[in-house]
Amino acid sequence: MKIKSLHVWLVVLALCVCAIPFRAQLRRPVVAVSQSMKGKKTVSDRVSQYGDAVRARLGPQFASGMVTYPPRRVTLVGLKAERTIQVWVSGDDGKWTHLRDYPILGMSGVLGPKLKEGDLQVPEGLYGVESLNPNSLYHLALRLNYPNNQDRLRGKKDGRSELGSDIMIHGKTCSIGCLAMGDEAAEDLFVLVAETGIDNVSIILAPVDFRTRELPELMPATPPWGSELYDTIKKELWKLGGPTSAGRVH
Repeated sequence: MKIKSLHVWLVVLALCVCAIPFRAQLRRPVVAVSQSMKGKKTVSDRVSQYGDAVRARLGPQFASGMVTYPPRRVTLVGLKAERTIQVWVSGDDGKWTHLRDYPILGMSGVLGPKLKEGDLQVPEGLYGVESLNPNSLYHLALRLNYPNNQDRLRGKKDGRSELGSDIMIHGKTCSIGCLAMGDEAAEDLFVLVAETGIDNVSIILAPVDFRTRELPELMPATPPWGSELYDTIKKELWKLGGPTSAGRVH
């Protein structure tokens, strides 16, 4: 019996290890069921609540850019120095359109990547949306997949283990380590991401818009891998297109 019990535990452990790469996808339905059971609002509830108003606000901009709503893909570009999130969308043709910008109303830290828990820094790099929080204390929230694999790899090489977590794009006007966008902007982004599908959404967080400027001379010191990170960010920004007025197609 002991051997059989040990075999069962080994199987369970193996399944848990295999599930690690898919933890975000596995957590989504679990969270949704949990919220429903607790009587909290679900993502669908919030889309129903705010969807009409969001589509009315964004509809003319999609029409101007000649992109069908919801788009095939969305990229959110968070620019720390400019205190702006740009929204880029693409349809079936794969061409990117700069839809509009939202001002960042609350953000802590300085230019440079996030290195450890409690450093007040907003991360810099390429991220995805891990989940949507329809019951955030900050109205509505998009949870980023920070730290991602690259963050963990760099942390391991540097000897850093406490990298921090829970990085959000959310409502309200104040934030520590996250990006506070105000409630209406948070509604727009929440519904847009929900109806596009979070697996079709990418996020670029950059210290500056490398398409228009270089890092400032008084930039805080960055780790040895900083230049490699910024080269990667630059390439992803230019894939979207140059700095032009919202509504232009690239």
